[in-house]
Amino acid sequence: MSRVTVKRRIVRVKDRARLPAVDSLAAEEPLEIRLDGTPLTVTMRTPGDDFDLAAGFLVSEGAVGAPGEIATIRYCAGATVDGGNTYNVLDVRLAPGVPAPEPRNFYTTSSCGVCGKASLEAVRTVARWSAADDPVTLRPATVTSLPDRLRAAQRVFDRTGGLHAAGLFTADGEPLCVREDVGRHNAVDKLLGWALREGRLPLRGCVLMVSGRASFELVQKAVMGGVPVLAAVSAPSSLAAELAAEEGLTLIGFLRGNSMNVYTGERRLSAAHDVTPSAGTGSAGARTAG
Repeated sequence: MSRVTVKRRIVRVKDRARLPAVDSLAAEEPLEIRLDGTPLTVTMRTPGDDFDLAAGFLVSEGAVGAPGEIATIRYCAGATVDGGNTYNVLDVRLAPGVPAPEPRNFYTTSSCGVCGKASLEAVRTVARWSAADDPVTLRPATVTSLPDRLRAAQRVFDRTGGLHAAGLFTADGEPLCVREDVGRHNAVDKLLGWALREGRLPLRGCVLMVSGRASFELVQKAVMGGVPVLAAVSAPSSLAAELAAEEGLTLIGFLRGNSMNVYTGERRLSAAHDVTPSAGTGSAGARTAG
């Protein structure tokens, strides 16, 4: 699809001058995901990689973990009153014998992810794989190179300045897959869906790099995909750090320039004495960088 950006006429104001111009905006449209014909969730997303998004959402919810557990994914024809196809409705058919996820009050937005879950315990989905068991180690220099490598792959961001990015990298810093979306959680789901459909789960020995903050939900998604390391250019939340510690995930925040804050799992960084200490041990410089 080519609806990732939308052109809009604007007035550009600089000093005292007002000039007509055309700007590119990141597209944001609803996507309804149906499971065996029954509506499951609606998410606001940037069109593109929708099959990966749907598959990744089911990975995040613990419904699937292998490509054979999904029979088909297709756009629903006749999604409008006149029978046209909006490409905004997907139907996922699970393979025979694969149970559907527990029904929940799903509604996702581009800003906050899944809302309406009854309690914190309901969010802590049981993972198929243990992040704590992954023995991967990383050089700090490799980790600090990831933001630039992620930024270099953000093609739509270059045109709009309005998209989040998530990238999967090897322990040596080589990119495996990068996805963009108006929602950071959607970008991660698109990665997980790609990995599922490529038969790469669990994502052992990989680093998940995100362009924004590290929320509880992103830590959960990393754990559900078997990712041992989550790195973000901004801050994690307290619950994100708590869950990462519980699950044995290495959580890195404020990854900027040659510094970072390591909140959990510092054992995975070689030459740990070269790493900027976390906020709790006097890392004010890292926190205020950029």
